Amino acid sequence: MEKKVQRYYRLKQKQKDIEKELAELRQDILNYCSQQETNETEIGSYKVKLVVQNRKEYDDAKLYETLSDPEVWRLLSKSDPAKVASLTKLNVISEDKIMHTYALKTVTLLQVDKK
Repeated sequence: MEKKVQRYYRLKQKQKDIEKELAELRQDILNYCSQQETNETEIGSYKVKLVVQNRKEYDDAKLYETLSDPEVWRLLSKSDPAKVASLTKLNVISEDKIMHTYALKTVTLLQVDKK
């Protein structure tokens, strides 16, 4: 069992190192695309594409105050953006009613594909 624990520890360390390197490479690629003023480019035999998304980050207190119906809040229990979006699509919650309860956060996703 000690060997399994040792192996697990080593793999977790490798994972941390890989995640750190990926973050650095990602930032370098984002900086390059920014300098080139492009969201899509080909570099060697790779296609690089930046996809910009807006995500809503809800304020639990504001959302709770706005949703006066305890049954609706019970469905959420906390502000889970996916659940809020689903309830909005089902017209259980009005988008206009909750507009002041979130801030939009822009997230850039990086996609790299081999040509």
